[in-house]
Amino acid sequence: MELTLLKAKLHQATVTHAELHYEGSCAIDSDLLDAAGMLEYEQIEIYNITNGKRFATYIIRGEAGSGVISVNGAAAHQADPGDCVIICAYAGMAAHEAPLHKPALVYLDANNKIKRTANTIPVQAA
Repeated sequence: MELTLLKAKLHQATVTHAELHYEGSCAIDSDLLDAAGMLEYEQIEIYNITNGKRFATYIIRGEAGSGVISVNGAAAHQADPGDCVIICAYAGMAAHEAPLHKPALVYLDANNKIKRTANTIPVQAA
């Protein structure tokens, strides 16, 4: 059996651009991609905290150090500059690999600078 698990997450990124007529779907600062282990052209899910929309797209590499999170093309209808989003990448793996898997979690500030990283999410209390 193969399972799909969270590979990486950019948590609370701020959308900097929404470019309807730009080729490519979501440009992300190269430094953030490297920190999360995300790859150019990799499929991602974007969860818009601001408006509740959820959508799939793919990554294009943005300028390193720029903080850019640009939602492009048709996806630009799903987010506006200033929106707070969570960007997730998933990976398939065999069931026996899953217990050892640790995702790359990158937590961002309002300027898309890395606040901290982790590889576990705390247990949610009732």
